[in-house]
Amino acid sequence: MKKGISYIRPLSQFFGLVLMVSQGFSGQAQTLSLSQAIEQGVQNYPFLKAKQAEAKSIERRVQLAKTEYLPSIVVQDQYTFSTNNSIHGSFFPNEGTTISTSGGIRPEPVYQPTTGSFVSAVIDWRIVNFGRVKANVEAAQADWKRAQADYENELFQHQIRVIDAYLLLLIQQKLVEVQRTNLDRALTFKRVIDAGVQSGMRAAVDSSLATAETVRARLSLLESQQRAQVQRLRLSELVGEVQKNLQVDSLGFYRTLPQTTFLSDSLSPKNPVLKLFQTQLSLSVARSNAIKHSGLPFISLVGAGWARGSGVSNAADVSDVADFSFSRGLGYQVSNYLVGVAARWSITNMLRVRQEYKSEQLQIDRFRYLYNEQSLRINRQNQEADTQLTMGLELAKQAPIQLKAAQQAYNQAKARYQSGLTDLPTLFQSFVTLNRAEIDGYVATSNAWRFLLLKAAAEGDLSLFMNQVK
Repeated sequence: MKKGISYIRPLSQFFGLVLMVSQGFSGQAQTLSLSQAIEQGVQNYPFLKAKQAEAKSIERRVQLAKTEYLPSIVVQDQYTFSTNNSIHGSFFPNEGTTISTSGGIRPEPVYQPTTGSFVSAVIDWRIVNFGRVKANVEAAQADWKRAQADYENELFQHQIRVIDAYLLLLIQQKLVEVQRTNLDRALTFKRVIDAGVQSGMRAAVDSSLATAETVRARLSLLESQQRAQVQRLRLSELVGEVQKNLQVDSLGFYRTLPQTTFLSDSLSPKNPVLKLFQTQLSLSVARSNAIKHSGLPFISLVGAGWARGSGVSNAADVSDVADFSFSRGLGYQVSNYLVGVAARWSITNMLRVRQEYKSEQLQIDRFRYLYNEQSLRINRQNQEADTQLTMGLELAKQAPIQLKAAQQAYNQAKARYQSGLTDLPTLFQSFVTLNRAEIDGYVATSNAWRFLLLKAAAEGDLSLFMNQVK
């Protein structure tokens, strides 16, 4: 009785462990359709979110550039405690903050400190800027359009990557099934051969050859499972969450072949890469125009008002010394206002602007050449995609013929071996040929769909692919 219990306890623990593992796997596994994979990839992939944030940031810069139309208003209020010495004459202000030299003129320096106060408001409105602000706004808008085109291109390229990774995982899953069937076929055949060897009807070498072939089939299965797992992780990364148990739905990819009649839903089939390079060229033109206008003068409407207080009396007697009363200088004693028009033009700045403008003109040439280079590349990719799609469809149509012939050859070789009319290596050759034909059939069909995806990528129109999937 104790011996029976000792067997039951490990068995119950084993089956409990199997149940826990199976429940864990079933809870974590996720099956994605192609549309779900694309949607999750668009919503979750961090780099796309970074591109969105960049576009929104640059959109704010457009609003920032428009604020240059508004007047500049500066107000200040200050209270000081300082000496009040001064002297006749002018001085040249250094860059940065200039300390005021105001104060009474006296025969002898007076270092007695006193309080002071000052409040001011200055409005500087560049009412005539000769197109400087407009050029800056247009440059900011061109930069925003470039950022939008950059995001749209990255979005399109990411969708292409997700679909391609999805198709690659599909074929890897199919190859796992093929190699598992191949292993089952090898195991079944090995059992038959082993039975024949044990009965003395077959030579012992046949059992060794069958064992070697079975091991080869098992290794092929393990390799296909490894490749499938690697591709599964790659797809899950593009979707936005790394998952070990991600599964994909075939969606009938292996029941039909793509058509060469393309239906597009896109109103603007221009390739997103070309759009991006076109917006970069437009941005360089807009920047060049902004640089050109930055050297022009501007006319400002200026208005100012201020009030001043001091611990020193503003009476006619300039020799009056400061009052020790702290509160005397805190009150405003005099006030002034100013209204005028100012025209400013930095003449020497034109030298810098001229060189910067020439530099940006060379950038325009650079982006124009890059656009032409991309146009050539996309034209080549488009024609290459047409060629590969045509050949891929032909290969996919020939694959069933190859598979049927391999099945017939295997069945014939199997029958001849069982009848003793051929040797085992010949049978194994047909065995390998059948396995290769099964693999080639799925690979050819998958490649046909991938070539259609390549065509959609070259055209810049994803609907060419998605319409046929639906």
